[in-house]
Amino acid sequence: MANKLFIGNLAWEVGADDLKDHFSQFGEVTDAFVATDKYSGRSRGFGFVTFADEAAAAEAKSLHGTDFKGRDLVVDDAQEKKED
Repeated sequence: MANKLFIGNLAWEVGADDLKDHFSQFGEVTDAFVATDKYSGRSRGFGFVTFADEAAAAEAKSLHGTDFKGRDLVVDDAQEKKED
């Protein structure tokens, strides 16, 4: 999970391709995902970016608090999904 980052406070129009493009400045992005509401299909305002290596993920954390499409990003290490 060290290569995977949680990205929060996304603008509603941001898609996975936007995330991939924005974060690829730090290294190879192997996966980018924006969570959507299962009924409306609208963005839930957060997503995840996975890098090929840990160093790139560590550098990408520098985007925390920076503006992206009018919103200040929240960038943090992704946490394992808890089982119910």
